[in-house]
Amino acid sequence: MVDDYFEYRHTVGFEETNLVGNVYYVNYLRWQGRCREMFLQEKAPEVLADLQDDLKLFTLKVDCEFFAEITAFDELSVRMRLSELGQTQLEFTFDYVKVTGGAEIPVARGRQRIACMRGPNTNTVPSLIPEPLARALRPYAVRPTSLTGRTA
Repeated sequence: MVDDYFEYRHTVGFEETNLVGNVYYVNYLRWQGRCREMFLQEKAPEVLADLQDDLKLFTLKVDCEFFAEITAFDELSVRMRLSELGQTQLEFTFDYVKVTGGAEIPVARGRQRIACMRGPNTNTVPSLIPEPLARALRPYAVRPTSLTGRTA
C-alpha cells in the first residue's frame, strides 16, 4: 500500500531541546517548513525554479498541538498531507510521530495555510497555484476526491 503522506524523517539533536531536555516548541514549526522544502525538492523540482523567478509561497497561518514530549536522539517522522487545495491557497496537515522500536507514537499535529503570490516584493498579488505543484500534491490529499476540482 502506498502511503497517503509525504514523510520527512528527523533525528532530534541537543540544539533542538531546552534546559529541561525536551524539544523546544518552535522546532516543530521549523520541521513543518523543512518537510515542505523536502517535498518540493523531491516531488516538484520545477516549482523550485519558479520560486527563483517570481513565485512566492507565503505562510498565512501555522499551528501545532502537542500530545507528548520528545527529547534528543528521538527518531521523528513528520508526515505532511494536503487538506485543502484552492485557486490561490492550500493547506497542509502535519502529523509528528515518534518512531521507536517499531512502535509509532503520535506526539503532535500541526497545520499550515499557504498563499501563492507573484510579483516584486513591494507589489505581490495572489497567483494561481502552479499546476506542477497541484499535480505533485494530489497523491497526498486527505480527501483525494474533493481535491480534483479547484475552488477558491
